[in-house]
Amino acid sequence: MRITLAQAMGTCFGVQDAIDMALDPEFRDRLTVVGQLVHNPQTMERLKANGVRIIERDQIATITTKAVMITAHGASDSTKQDLEAQGYTVYDATCPLVIRLHKLARFLQRQGYFPVIVGEASHVEVRGVVGNLSDSLVVNDEEDLSGLVGHSRIGIVSQTTNRLEKVQRIVAKIRALPGVEDVRFIDTICEPVKERQRAIHDLLAQDIDLGIVIGGSNSANTRKLMELIRDKGVEAHHIERAEDLEAAWFAGRQHVGITAGTSTPQDVIESVHAAIRALGAAQRIDQHGR
Repeated sequence: MRITLAQAMGTCFGVQDAIDMALDPEFRDRLTVVGQLVHNPQTMERLKANGVRIIERDQIATITTKAVMITAHGASDSTKQDLEAQGYTVYDATCPLVIRLHKLARFLQRQGYFPVIVGEASHVEVRGVVGNLSDSLVVNDEEDLSGLVGHSRIGIVSQTTNRLEKVQRIVAKIRALPGVEDVRFIDTICEPVKERQRAIHDLLAQDIDLGIVIGGSNSANTRKLMELIRDKGVEAHHIERAEDLEAAWFAGRQHVGITAGTSTPQDVIESVHAAIRALGAAQRIDQHGR
């Protein structure tokens, strides 16, 4: 069984910067992160082991530390201002590319465009962008386009972890809507996500017959990598750690491709790779009786 690792995968610079900030020894036992700093369970476990307290946004009243951190996914200005007004020192770990998304969405609104964010309305990144706009619409599929009735000038940005093909398809649908006269699309999908998506296409070009995608179960960009593989008719499984692997997946496989989302640490990738190599060796023993 051949195993190929994607050329681009794993932790991106924005995620790594957020982790490094939160793990600064100065913050040990003195920091509360509002939300999941990054969507990866191993990283969250490491943060908690280093004395970082993790709370959800509806638990702000329970904060007992002076220092509070905004996650890599960002937050609205009002969230940061509310925390500061309550006397907390706010440290912002928002990825620079998410900050760019916030700025461009507000720029389009100032230019007189009705802002559309292509993404998942429930995702923390999208909620933060929407929170900075006086009016907007989140579009995740074509069914959401009915909310654009009456708007003739539309400015479009995207959740940073989206699939480019999906966003381009939705932009084309918006341009074709009756009454729409002016559409401006600014591509805000982050480059590390695009690199990992391109690496999936490279794996598929090498005729993999099974894809293993490593990342948090709630990681949007990881889920989209799995969708890319499945859309090409190749079986794929999204796992968080080596213990999630099932031997039955690999029975009769010739070529396994491995990739990982932008929040997945290198040591997790290496442990999964080693476990798959061990499964492949066990299969050879079963097949040849030695």
